[in-house]
Amino acid sequence: MKPNSDANQHDSTTTQNIQLSIEGMTCASCVSHVEKALKKTAGVHDATVNLATEKASVAVSTGTDVQTLINAVEAIGYEARIPIEHHAHTQLEEPKNNPKWKVGTSIFLSLPLVLPMFLMPFGIHFMIPPLLQFALATLVQFYFGERFHKTSWKALKAKTANMDLLVALGTTAAYLLSVYQLFFQSGDEAHLYFESAAVVISLVLLGKFLEARAKLQATAAIRSLQDLRPETARVLRMGRESEIPTSELFRGDIVIVRPGERIPVDGIVLQGESEVNESLITGESLPVFKGVKDRVTGGSINGPGVLQIKTTAIGTESVLARIIRMVEDAQAGKPPIQRLADQISAVFVPVVLVLALLTVIISVFVTGSWEISLIHGVSVLVIACPCALGLATPTAIMVGTGEAAKSGILIKDAEALELAHSISIVVFDKTGTLTEGKPELAELITISKTESELLTIAYSLQSQSEHPLAKAVINAATEKNITASAVTDLQALPGRGLMGTVNGIKTVLGNQGLMNERKVDTSLLNKEAKALEYEGHTVSWLAAGNEQLEILGLLAFSDRIKPNAKQVIQSLKEKGIRSVMLTGDNEGSAARVALFLGIDEYRSHILPELKAHEVEKLKKRGTVVAMVGDGINDAPAIATADIGMAMATGTDVAMHVAGITLMRGDLELVTDAIEISRRTFSKIKQNLFWAFAYNIVGIPLAAFGYLSPLIAGAAMAFSSVSVVSNSLLLRRIPRSGKSVIHPKNHGCCK
Repeated sequence: MKPNSDANQHDSTTTQNIQLSIEGMTCASCVSHVEKALKKTAGVHDATVNLATEKASVAVSTGTDVQTLINAVEAIGYEARIPIEHHAHTQLEEPKNNPKWKVGTSIFLSLPLVLPMFLMPFGIHFMIPPLLQFALATLVQFYFGERFHKTSWKALKAKTANMDLLVALGTTAAYLLSVYQLFFQSGDEAHLYFESAAVVISLVLLGKFLEARAKLQATAAIRSLQDLRPETARVLRMGRESEIPTSELFRGDIVIVRPGERIPVDGIVLQGESEVNESLITGESLPVFKGVKDRVTGGSINGPGVLQIKTTAIGTESVLARIIRMVEDAQAGKPPIQRLADQISAVFVPVVLVLALLTVIISVFVTGSWEISLIHGVSVLVIACPCALGLATPTAIMVGTGEAAKSGILIKDAEALELAHSISIVVFDKTGTLTEGKPELAELITISKTESELLTIAYSLQSQSEHPLAKAVINAATEKNITASAVTDLQALPGRGLMGTVNGIKTVLGNQGLMNERKVDTSLLNKEAKALEYEGHTVSWLAAGNEQLEILGLLAFSDRIKPNAKQVIQSLKEKGIRSVMLTGDNEGSAARVALFLGIDEYRSHILPELKAHEVEKLKKRGTVVAMVGDGINDAPAIATADIGMAMATGTDVAMHVAGITLMRGDLELVTDAIEISRRTFSKIKQNLFWAFAYNIVGIPLAAFGYLSPLIAGAAMAFSSVSVVSNSLLLRRIPRSGKSVIHPKNHGCCK
C-alpha cells in the first residue's frame, strides 16, 4: 500500500499496519465510504479497502486503538472486526449471509409471478390471482429481500448511499405501485408489477450468490497456501516423542517428520536424509534432496526418509507465513489504474438517484403517465450497478497474484504487478542469476611454484570466505587433502579480492584491478589470462612479496550457464524486451557470455556498489527497467530498478527489497512474471471497460423505456458475475514450468 502525503511524514518506527475484516459492503460505493471514514479517524495515515477480499488495510500511528477504527466503520452502517486466524478449507463454501436455500426459495416463489410472461409468446394467456401475487411478492420483498432494506436504512442513517439502496428503492417503488393498483384501481386500469419487484430481488440474490462463489475460486491460491500449515507436530523433548499442536512449538525444538508427512516448521536437518517436495511453495516440480545441515521449509512434503529437524522459525516468522502475508498484501492493494474507478464510484449512487428522479419527471411530460414514468425510473435504479466497478481490478489481482504464487513468484504489491507489464529492459546479474552460481576451479597456471603450492596459498587466504570463488578453491583443496597455512592480517577487499600474510609473506589474491592497484606486473601471464577469459573463465591473480609484490600465478574459474538462460533471453526478445548484463567479471568473460546468450548489452568490471548507478542510467532512457539478481549483494540495484526481481529462496533481503521474489533459481520465472502481469493488466482493462460500458449503455436504455425492471434486474445481477468470471480466466495462463529439453552450453563456460 502506498502511503499518502500525510503518511510520508511518518517512518516505519512510528507506524503500523492493521488489517480489518469488513462486512456489509455490496459495491464500489461502499468501498469509498469505508475508506473515507477510516481516513478521517485520528491516527490514520492511509486506508485501502478491497471489495473482493472484504478487507481493509489501515496504516496508523503506533498505539492507535483498533476499537476506534471499528467504531468509525460501524458508525456508517458496516461491521468491522479483527480477522481471525484459522485453517482455510480448499472446498468452496456457501456465503453465510446469502445461503443457497434462501436464493432457491426466493426464485421458486418468484417463478409463478413471471410465468405468464414466458407463456404469452406461445398463445397461452394465464394469470394467477392478484391476491396470490400480492402474497408471494410480499414474502419475497420483505423476508428474502430483508438484507437490502436493512443495509439501505443503515446507509441512509449514515448519510451515505450504496447499491442496496438502489435495489431497495427500485423494488419497493414497483411493489408499492402494484399495491396501489391492486387495492385502489379496478378493472382494466389495474396493472400489477409484483413480478418486477420479486424477480429483481431474486435475481440480485442469485447474482450475489454466484459472485461470492466466484470470489472463493479467485482466492483458491491463498487458501491452498493456508492449508499447507499442519495442525500438529511430532516433537522430541526430554528424550520422549509426543504429538502437540504446532502453535505450541518453540524455536530450538526437535521435530520428527516421517515419510509422506508435511513438514510443520522451518528448520535445519539434524539427522536423516530424504527427498522433499517443495512444489507448493517454490513451484519446483521435482523433489529436492535434503540431508544433515540442509534447510527445510514448513509446508513442504517429506519423501521416503525420516528427518529430525531443529526448529528455526515458527508462526509468523516462517517462510510460509511470510509468503501468505505477501500474497494477501498484494491482493489487498490497489494499482494506479483503479483510481479512476474509485473516483467515479464515490459519486455513482447519488448520481443514479438524480438520474432516476429526472427520468420520472421527464417521462411524465413525454408519456403523460406517472405509472409508466415510475416504472422507467425503477428500471434506472435497478440496472445501475457499481459492483462491477468495485470488482473489476481486485478480482483480477487476486487471481493473478494467486497464479503467480503457484508458480513460485511472489508479487509484493498491486503496483508491482501492474508496472511489470510495461517492462522494456531486464537487467541481469551474471553470477548466480544467468549462471549456476557454483564456480569450479578449472585451471591453475604457475610461474615458479608447483600447482599444489599455489593452491595451498590461495586456500589459506580463502579458507574462511563465503565468496563463490573461494568455495571453489576450498572444494579443490579439500579434494587434494591440502592443509591451510597460517594467515595473519587477513583483509577482504570488496569487489577486488583478499589480502593477508601467509607464512610471514604479504600475499594478495584478486582480479586485474587489484593487481593494477598494487602495481603488480602481470605481463608474464597476460597471454594465458586473455585466452582463458575469451573462453569465458574468470581469472584471479596470486601475488606475494614483502618488498615488492611479484606474480606467482593465476587461477581460472568456470561457472556453468543455466540450461534455460538462452531461451529466456530469446523469449524476452520476442516480447520486445531488451536484456542487459552487469558483472564484476573481466571484459572477455562478460563478452563471451553475452554473445552466447544473445544479450543486447553488457557491462563488465562493475563493482556491486556501482550496479545501482548503472540501473539508474538505464532508467534515464525513459524506459521501465527490471533488475534480476540474487537479492543480497544486488540489493541496491534491485531497489533502484522500477521493478526488482530477487532470485532467492525466501530470504529476508529478497522479500523486503524486491517487488517480485522468485522462489527458485529458474530464469523462466522472469518471463512467467512478465506474462502474468501482462495478462492480469489486460483483464483489468477488459473488466473496467465492460463495467463502464454496461452502465453507459444500460442506464440510457432504461431511462428511455427500452428495458423493463425485470430485464434490468437480470442484467445488473450478472454484470458483476461476468467481471469475476472474466478474471477467473487468468487461471488458464500458460506457465513455462520445467522444460524437458534445454539448449546445450556448447562448452561456453565450462
